[in-house]
Amino acid sequence: MEDRFEKGMSVLKITNKDNINDIFKIFEDIAPDLGRFIVEFPYSEIYTREAVDLKTRELCTIASLTTLGAIPELKSHIEGALNVDCTPTEIVEIIMQMSAYIGFPRTIEAMIAAKEIFEEKDLLPLTE
Repeated sequence: MEDRFEKGMSVLKITNKDNINDIFKIFEDIAPDLGRFIVEFPYSEIYTREAVDLKTRELCTIASLTTLGAIPELKSHIEGALNVDCTPTEIVEIIMQMSAYIGFPRTIEAMIAAKEIFEEKDLLPLTE
């Protein structure tokens, strides 16, 4: 059986290759095991299930984090979505769709987060 940590890290190397170590640095002085738990559960046990591809998983995660207003995590998953071939337009549409369910304040916050990531990656203006 493959090690859960290694299995989760293999997904993170695809989705969050540029920020993979941030998950450990953030918690190293307060809850060092939390980084490992994140790698071993969602990334190893959930993201590797075969019924849904990584692109779909990232779009669903963006929708969920938008509804929660979890902006730091949302930014990370927007980057992850871009790394698994989601287009900026798809990401924007998923965030826009959430406005019907969560209202404009959280939608606006999420869109600003997306814009910041797109600006960092020189993806603006959107042309799709």
